[in-house]
Formats: sequence, C-alpha cells, structure tokens
Amino acid sequence: MAEPRACLECLRRSWLLTDLGPYIERIATGEVGSRSPELLRLSNQDLVAVAAPKVAEQLLARVASLPEARLRAELAQAGCWACCRHGDLYPDSLRDAADAPWALIGRGDRALLDGLELFQAVTIVGARRATSYGREVARELGRELAAAGMVVVSGLAFGIDGCAHRGALDAGRTIAVLGCGPDVAYPSSHRTLWRRICETGLVVSEFPPGATPWRWTFPARNRIMAALSGMTVVVEAATRSGSLITTDLAADLGRDLGAVPGPVTSRASAGPNGLLASGAQVIRDAQDVLDAMLGPGCKLLAHSGPDLDPPLQAALAAVEAGESTCDAVATATGLTGPAAAAALSRLELLGYLACSNLGTYSRTLLSPPTCRSL
Repeated sequence: MAEPRACLECLRRSWLLTDLGPYIERIATGEVGSRSPELLRLSNQDLVAVAAPKVAEQLLARVASLPEARLRAELAQAGCWACCRHGDLYPDSLRDAADAPWALIGRGDRALLDGLELFQAVTIVGARRATSYGREVARELGRELAAAGMVVVSGLAFGIDGCAHRGALDAGRTIAVLGCGPDVAYPSSHRTLWRRICETGLVVSEFPPGATPWRWTFPARNRIMAALSGMTVVVEAATRSGSLITTDLAADLGRDLGAVPGPVTSRASAGPNGLLASGAQVIRDAQDVLDAMLGPGCKLLAHSGPDLDPPLQAALAAVEAGESTCDAVATATGLTGPAAAAALSRLELLGYLACSNLGTYSRTLLSPPTCRSL
C-alpha cells in the first residue's frame, strides 16, 4: 500500500488543535454548543475566534506558516503517517459526521482503515473502574468479535477499554483512538498494551505526534470511536459516566447501540441497564453483536468448550450458584479439598472460569457443549 499523504491544510489543522489545547480547555463544557465535538465542527477561523480571540491572528498566522516539510518530518520521526478527508484511505464512516476530524494521524497497520465498512467494526466502551464481571465480559467480547473478523475499536483507557483491546489482540485486530498524539502511550501504565497495538493493530488520533491530552480531548476522541463503527457496545458504566457520551454521539449518527446487562444493584451496570430500558440491543455475548449487525444467523460463533466429566460439572455448577472459593466449592459439591482445587484449576485452564488475584473464581462466557445454543 502506498504511503498515505494528508494534504497540508488538514495537517495544519491538527497542529492548530494542539496550540488551542489550553484555550479550548477553558471553554469546553457539557453545555449544548460548547461541547468539544461541537466546537470542532467550526472552521479554523471560527474556532480560534471562539477559543482564543485575543491571540487569534497570531495563532492563525503561526499555523499558516508551518512548512509542509517540517510537518512530514515530525510524522516520520515519530513513526507515524497521516490521511485526511480528501484522501482514499480516510474512512467513509467518518465522512458522514459533521464534526469529523480533518486528518487522522496513525501509527501501526494503516490497512485496517483501508475500505473499513461500518458492519466490520464494533466500538466497545465502559467504566474505567470496572468490576471483574465487566472486565471478563469485555475481554471475551473483544476476543470473539476479533476472531469473527470484526475490528474492535476502543479508547485504550483503564478498565473496559483495555480489556476489550487485549481480548481483540488475542484473536485478531483492534484500533485504539487516542485523545493525545498517537505516539504517546496514555495512560502511561498501558505502554505495553499501546506498543502491542502499534505492532499488530492501529493507533489513531486527530492530534499530531507529541500532543498531550486535555479533558476536552476525550469526548472529542469519543466522536471518532462512535463514527468508525456500526455499533457501540457499553459493558459497564455509571449513570453519569463519560462512556455514555460515546453512545449519545453514536445515536446522533444513527449507529446501533448495544449494552451488556448487569445486576440492578450494581452502580457499574446502571448505565447499560438504563440504555436497555431505552431500547438498546441486549448484548450477552459476541453472537448478539453479530446478529444485530449482520442479521440473525448470518455468522455463527461456537461458544462451547470441551466436554466436562462429572466432578468438573459439579464444580462449575457450584461456581455458577455463587460459590467462589475452593473451600466453598468443596462443601457444595462433596469433593475433597484437593479434588475441588484440582477441578477449579482444570476449569480455569479450559476457559470456563477466571481466577482473581485473591484466589476467588468467577464464571466466563464459555459454555459446556450441552449448554450450547446458537
């Protein structure tokens, strides 16, 4: 594939946004008309006039004087490339959005953007402080959707985002959309994950290399995540979670919404449960996503694992009934302590259970062959 080349005007827009970072930070709020996605619909002149009227002429003159050679050199030095709304690589799904970024700065496999269609991509978002249930569901969704050939899109944040990316990397492809430069691992503790995505997937941003994040850049990047995919799925989110910004943006674009149901007593599930009450698609597993996006039965996933002997079936049933420790499973099943421990370890290896750092066990989405239903 030929090296993509964003036009100079669109490249300069990215650098202008970096210069405007602290100015937009002061005026971007949750009020209608002053949210960052709405502000970014403005032309360069109007945006500068609104965000930094006292230095508008200086900022516009500085950006207009940026030489093309310097901008392309900075991209190359950071190991990045760029495409813009005037080029073929720029996704058609973004062209539909009124607030679409002028340019995308990428690091990684640009082939993931080439011809990317709405029905090929799913955005998964959710709480940063996710529960073990949410983390497991997000990782399994990412893994199974990637295995089915879908591109999983998320924002590299803590919690649900990171788990969705990791699951996708286990089986296929993922795109991380950042609110900073694509060469900046943010959060820094996700540097290893960021590096893996750069090597086997794709990191994109509308900001140039080296750009640092601001609070307003996260809802700004959410609009790109919402636009890239045919469906946005919320795994866990509090009622006022920032993850729900993505669903609002997706709904504005006419994209499908999905939500993973959770306990009504769980604050982490209040957001998705609310979406379900409003008509969002119930997402129990990747099959629900595929059925909603492609049509029922168009692509089937096998959720069943290997056969289980009676002791393993009994231990699995105990965990499903709420027993989470080895002693509790032994008591519930009548197995000896060593036998219960062996059964739980075997179930974890087979993929039926996940074990926390505290040594407690929880159920995964994998079902025994007798429970398979497609």
